[in-house]
Amino acid sequence: MVDAALHGYLVALSLILAIGPQNAFVLRQGIRREHVAAVVAVCAVSDAILIGIGVVGFGAFSAAVPWFGEAMRWAGAAFLLVYGALRFKAALAGGEALVPAAGSGASLGRVLWTCVLLSWANPHVYLDAVVLMGSISAQYAPYGWAFGIAAACGSLTFFAALGFGARLLAPLFARPQAWVVLEVVVGLTMWAIAAALVFG
Repeated sequence: MVDAALHGYLVALSLILAIGPQNAFVLRQGIRREHVAAVVAVCAVSDAILIGIGVVGFGAFSAAVPWFGEAMRWAGAAFLLVYGALRFKAALAGGEALVPAAGSGASLGRVLWTCVLLSWANPHVYLDAVVLMGSISAQYAPYGWAFGIAAACGSLTFFAALGFGARLLAPLFARPQAWVVLEVVVGLTMWAIAAALVFG
């Protein structure tokens, strides 16, 4: 059981460390210091639910339905291409549109809606959190539940560190140029992941 829990925690961290739209959003909110606790909570709970679905058998379902993985791959690539394009558009806007909010930031409802969308509408997250985690957890039967709980804890640890630790970068991102660079890097990363899904 301890072995399953340890591996669940480490696998979750290894999968989530890569920069993705969800991580980029948490980072941006952390730097802006806007509704960070709520964003971290939504991301962690969403991951826990998806991991739970994978552990209880969704991974096995995807293995039994061969076209499902292929459909998720193309849908994920399309999602990442669109999100990357939006980041380039934000970079082109530049200036005060990307300055960290001082007084009037985005509303909690708008931030949570964006967070939920990035957490659940990205097909790539289903490949990782549901299909892959579900498949790996099956190797630790009958302790798949320990694997899943530890994986959810790993996700919470990462999002909390990313969201609340991002404020250390606030002095750097007080300059609009730094936000432009961040948006371009995130956009390029999204397109690189999309290319990997299509060609890899």
